[in-house]
Amino acid sequence: MNIRFKVMALVAALFGALVAMQVLIEEHGIMPSFASLEQADARTSMTRVGFALDRSLEGLESTASDWSDWGELFQFMQNRNPAFLATYTTPVAMAPLKVDMLLLVDRNGDVAFSAARAVGSAQPLSIDLAKLHALPPGFPWRRELTTGRSLHGLIRTDQGVMMLAASPILDGSGKGQSMGLAILGRLLTPAQVHEIGTQAQATLALQEPPVATPASPAASASPAASPSPSLSPTLIETGAITQVFHTYDDIDGRPVMTLRVDVPRSLTAHAHAAVTYSLVYLVAAAIVVLIVVIVLLNRLVLDPIARVTQHAVAVGAGGDLTARLNFTGNDEIGRLAREFDRMVERVAESRRQLVDQAFHAGYAELARGIMHHLETAMASFGAHLASLGGRLRGAPVTDVAAAAGELAQDPKDPQRRRDLAQCVQYGCEQIQSAVTEAQADLGVMERQASIVTSTLAEQRASASASNEHVLESVRLPELLAQTLDIVPDACRRTLTVETDDSWRAVGVVTVARTVLRLVLQNLIINAADAVREARLGQGRLRLTAGIEPGEGQPLLHIECQDNGNGIAPEHLKHVFEKGYSTKSHHTDEGIGLHWCANAVRSLGGRIWAVSEGAGLGATVHVLFPIAAGAMANGPAAPDAPPPK
Repeated sequence: MNIRFKVMALVAALFGALVAMQVLIEEHGIMPSFASLEQADARTSMTRVGFALDRSLEGLESTASDWSDWGELFQFMQNRNPAFLATYTTPVAMAPLKVDMLLLVDRNGDVAFSAARAVGSAQPLSIDLAKLHALPPGFPWRRELTTGRSLHGLIRTDQGVMMLAASPILDGSGKGQSMGLAILGRLLTPAQVHEIGTQAQATLALQEPPVATPASPAASASPAASPSPSLSPTLIETGAITQVFHTYDDIDGRPVMTLRVDVPRSLTAHAHAAVTYSLVYLVAAAIVVLIVVIVLLNRLVLDPIARVTQHAVAVGAGGDLTARLNFTGNDEIGRLAREFDRMVERVAESRRQLVDQAFHAGYAELARGIMHHLETAMASFGAHLASLGGRLRGAPVTDVAAAAGELAQDPKDPQRRRDLAQCVQYGCEQIQSAVTEAQADLGVMERQASIVTSTLAEQRASASASNEHVLESVRLPELLAQTLDIVPDACRRTLTVETDDSWRAVGVVTVARTVLRLVLQNLIINAADAVREARLGQGRLRLTAGIEPGEGQPLLHIECQDNGNGIAPEHLKHVFEKGYSTKSHHTDEGIGLHWCANAVRSLGGRIWAVSEGAGLGATVHVLFPIAAGAMANGPAAPDAPPPK
């Protein structure tokens, strides 16, 4: 498992855990809290319903108290005057009471009058309680007939649950002995239940379960108390509503009815929608962030690491020390890549130095070739030394000293002083120019001395080297730059070396680098000599390259075309022979091109020259063998442009 898969899996797992944690928090933390709020709201609604029911009973009790404290009613209970009934118990007279039942009970519990009519109409109702001639012996309110207390409660009738209120019958002043009870009843019809729900601002429904528990002593002991629930409120949650059930006892202490409050679960619905939107947003954001993180990780970390790894593996497996990562970043990976490139460069340089030190050891012919290069370098060295001496001798040191001495004596003539000052200034400028040019000559001489030293080292190493040539992976622009470093400066000033796209397009080739470098060096020096003989001033050497198939291995085809004095047709077949040269034998022994031909042929290559004639320039073709399967057609590295 590679690091890319590990990192991506870890990041994806972290985001998945984050989403899962969010889901758990919402399902087990946020949503239950909203459900608790809804349950509390439902219980509060049921509490308001209880208060509204109490207010309805208290209002009914207040109506009974107002109606029972009446002198005419007090007299009726004493003498049973039929005129009272005919006048005050008609439907029109009883309509303001808004009751469904009226009972007038004397002190003995006998019913003096009873009436049952529907509220708002004169339609008679058949209510079992209104048909009694006397209160039953076990009726809870029977003991209150003489106490003068008002009371209210609930009772079950054959027409349904009824709100009941009783008040003592007094003489109209609120005093005197009670003559019995005036009992008013109002059925809990759907309209009445709706009105109670409206007062409580709740959706209310009435249920009448069968009586399942006997009368409780507490209820019997306090008949004037408000109806109390026999059980704690029960909550039932469905998908859309929360239902609260509250069971109430009658005046006997037995369950008489259950009120149900329906509370829409709008809060949970909105919360669920908000949580869903939040979760969708979180998942979408997590996916976007995950993609961005993975893309950034791939671009900034994983891809660079993979590139560095592949490059290291390729260098280790193929031995191509010319390839470079060329990272531009300033992070740790960029610094690591640049250090790796520098390390490979140092290894390549060390390898080149080792190969150069061991090149062509044991070849006597190579020793003569090296001596030829030494003579060429020393000739340039002598020329620069003579030029340096001439500049130093030509410096007007004596004139400046004489002018300075006369100027120090302060001549009286102002014009003379100005002339002397100008002479000193001009002489100093000439001396400075001579010193600057001398420094340039010294730099050239130092490089030539370095070339001499390097050549002598190669000559010493040739005594013990083997006959095998070391193959190295190189790029032609880099090889040309190395070659120009050891070409005399006089040749570089005389000749402009140009390359075209083919020189870079060849890419990496595996060749005997040291041999090819010395061959190019000889061809460049010979082209410079040809330009000088043609007296062109500034000449041109154009280099092109390509890959051609060969017998058993591919060949690198290099063309070196100059615009020098050319080669006569009769001399073309002799230019690579030993001892042949068109130059003076005092400066050349004719071994440069001969050595090149021997070196190329010994490796299995070929070299030949083409020219249209004297004064028309020449082209040297070199077919140089390269290792089969050890070349790449990629462009040269950006940090090694073709030299001009």
